[in-house]
Amino acid sequence: MSAADEQAMRIALDQAQNAWLVGEVPVGAVIMRAGQVIATGYNRPITEHDPTAHAEIVALRHAAQLLANYRLPECELYVTLEPCAMCAMALMHARFKRVVFGARDPKTGAAGSVVNLFEQPQLNHHTALEGGVLADECAAVLREFFAERREQYRQRRAAPDAAAAEAPDIPAGEATEIEVTPAR
Repeated sequence: MSAADEQAMRIALDQAQNAWLVGEVPVGAVIMRAGQVIATGYNRPITEHDPTAHAEIVALRHAAQLLANYRLPECELYVTLEPCAMCAMALMHARFKRVVFGARDPKTGAAGSVVNLFEQPQLNHHTALEGGVLADECAAVLREFFAERREQYRQRRAAPDAAAAEAPDIPAGEATEIEVTPAR
């Protein structure tokens, strides 16, 4: 891992923290060109009601706007989690020179964990790929986020039981309203 790769991944980790702060899965991305930050992004599908608002896509959209081109052949993307298939194809379509990721994604990773779209010989563009940069730190952020989420879920589930124990008895036959809170 080069010093430049580590520095860029730390910027991506900062973006992941931004996602966590707004309640999104903490994935962050940064796009670099010739050692300079072009654009950053973090996960926003929940807050923007947009299933495509992954960190990579958010950063890609910003970079394309700033550079006034949908092709970004001199750019490198750093992301804290292995890209999914949607993000991998968008990055290849934009002709990225290189994609660097931190933690592997064993459920939806499209850069080697589940499938490696970057190595498909049928595709007309091939992007250099490097995984595992600051992998432990990137994975730790995700583990801590999901541990916190699980604890919040447990507390929400326990709260109605405690409230029911303290609630007055309702005689049989009387109508009551039940509030259902979906789990997320």
